[in-house]
Amino acid sequence: MRQSSGVRGPAGASAESAGASAGPVGTSADDTAGGAQADGGVPAARKSGRRGRRAKKSDAAGGEATDATRGEGAGVDGSRGGDANTQGPSGAEAAGAAGSEDAETEERTDSEGGEDATSDAPSGGERTDTADADKAESNGTATAKAGRKATRKGAHAKKAGPGNRSAKRKRKRAARIARWTALSLAVIVLGTAAAGYFYYEHLNGNLKKGDLNLGDKQLDRSAANAAGQRPLNILILGSDSRNSKENVELGGAREDAGRKPLADVQMLVHVSADRSNMSVISVPRDTRVTIPKCTDPEDGTVYKETDRQIINTSLMNGGPGCTVAAWEELTGIPVDHFMMIDFAGVVSMADAVGGVPVCVDANVYDKDSGLRLTKGSHKVKGEQALQWLRTRHGFEDGSDIGRTHAQHIYMNAMVRQLKGGTKLSDPGQLTDLAEAATKALTVDKDLGSVKKLYDLGNDIKRVPSGRITMATMPWVSDPQDPDAHVIPKPGDADKLFSLVRNDIALDGKDKKSDKGGPKPTVPAAPKGDIALTVFNGTGTAVQPPATRRASDIAEFLVKAGFTKTTSDSTPRAQADTTITYPKTAERPDAEAVAKALGLPESALRMSPTVDRVTLVIGGDWRTGTKYPKTEEPEESDSSQEPTGGATGDGKKDDKGGKGEKDGDNKAPKSSDPLNGNDTSACMNVNPLNRF
Repeated sequence: MRQSSGVRGPAGASAESAGASAGPVGTSADDTAGGAQADGGVPAARKSGRRGRRAKKSDAAGGEATDATRGEGAGVDGSRGGDANTQGPSGAEAAGAAGSEDAETEERTDSEGGEDATSDAPSGGERTDTADADKAESNGTATAKAGRKATRKGAHAKKAGPGNRSAKRKRKRAARIARWTALSLAVIVLGTAAAGYFYYEHLNGNLKKGDLNLGDKQLDRSAANAAGQRPLNILILGSDSRNSKENVELGGAREDAGRKPLADVQMLVHVSADRSNMSVISVPRDTRVTIPKCTDPEDGTVYKETDRQIINTSLMNGGPGCTVAAWEELTGIPVDHFMMIDFAGVVSMADAVGGVPVCVDANVYDKDSGLRLTKGSHKVKGEQALQWLRTRHGFEDGSDIGRTHAQHIYMNAMVRQLKGGTKLSDPGQLTDLAEAATKALTVDKDLGSVKKLYDLGNDIKRVPSGRITMATMPWVSDPQDPDAHVIPKPGDADKLFSLVRNDIALDGKDKKSDKGGPKPTVPAAPKGDIALTVFNGTGTAVQPPATRRASDIAEFLVKAGFTKTTSDSTPRAQADTTITYPKTAERPDAEAVAKALGLPESALRMSPTVDRVTLVIGGDWRTGTKYPKTEEPEESDSSQEPTGGATGDGKKDDKGGKGEKDGDNKAPKSSDPLNGNDTSACMNVNPLNRF
């Protein structure tokens, strides 16, 4: 920083003052300026000052100021002996030159001055000839910085400058520092924001996207609850694609490298409307189902409807959107999103979370998947995690049923880890997880952004681990191919799907009044005053709407006294018949309609998405004016062990039957439910695959 001496007068006056105050030569490092001044410093300073004035006048005429006009031509590098640079006269001469000129100049900051003043300096008491001043004038920037050092630190400056000038200098320096600091912070913030934006776009670019449903018709979304919240249904698919070198290496079967992928892992994640619980249903890949007609969006190929294929082949009919259509037809559950992951994605995700703990009850070796583990608990990661998820012959009876149970143990453990946050505290690990997840996933277009995935993750994170239930579709052997395929078990499978459709938790901990809303004490309005709209929702992915269902039921209700009933021809599609009402006060009106039609109380819904009592005739009621009575599943012994599962015997149940009744609001035992907090689950190893 340039400093004003505060002295106006003949050149060298301030030098005399500085010399007088300096004391005897050699008393201290700070006294070297005084010693130099006593040795003829004043005449030299006056001479230097005159040169400075002449140079200033000359520069003023030429339009260019030189270092001499600023008292810097003397080339002095400070008044302290230990720091002095010998390229110019002594500190006293510098003070004299600076003293006459600094009073007329503004102060200036040079951040480099302090650094340049410390280079290789001999003793400050060493004098140089005044001719060096001329030489110093040509030294340019180096001597200019040295002069500024002299002005700043010299004894003259300390003596001559008043206290208020020192405070002013500090304020100005602080202001300049603040301005530069603010600018630097702005650049850093903007740079970080730009980097964040570009990284966000990079992650979005990692995601692969596809159409949600490739069938001719999809089910309507699940109805909102009384608070206006909707449940979420996400179909999770594991592809056996070998469309890359890495997938071929991981999946083996090089002869399948050009084959279209199969969906060997299929599970539906249902997050309740109030986000209090989550249900996961797996359908074994060998389940024979009706696969609807699907159209490939890439090349326009139309795949005809078939009921002779197993569900994992649906992925070959245009992509995951056809598997979504098959699931909606099988379960009657509307699917909101899908997420598909391949072999390489499983490996990278398992690595990103640091491995997933699993357990086997004996030594296991499955030569088909490559899995080899000793009895007990292990943390699997990388390729070993993929082997665990693909192992079929090594578990239970060697069928795909055991594989679904192993997948449930793995998923529960992974969810517990992620919810525990152990891998989310380190930014590097979080970045690895984000990269792995986005590169591994193919999602529907509505879910095709990092923000939407993040929001979905937050929804799922709200669910306590103890309210997560994993289940497998109850099954029996397929009469057409009993040794290879299965079909849904009558009664039990229907019950499992119905619980999810009606947003009822599989753990049986929901209260019955939660879904239909509170019951009012006021009576229903007269039949003729109840405004009612009827929709035909009987159309599904493989069944066209039953003709005139809405108008037939509307006519029946009008004759029954509900004279304000009308039908609406807007297409709907849902599995269950429902009566929805907008407010608690209108529940009695909805109950009166349900009684007239023979509908059960479970068909009632309260939702602000409707403005009047609304009846939707579902796929479960395609004929007649009275709702068909549904036969209750027969009572079963609650002490029975599960028919399969992580701790069951894995034997197929060929009896079929009407299903088990484990309570109206609980998953049947035949679905082998597993709670998310169950850390004791251990896979039953197939005796043929032990070592």
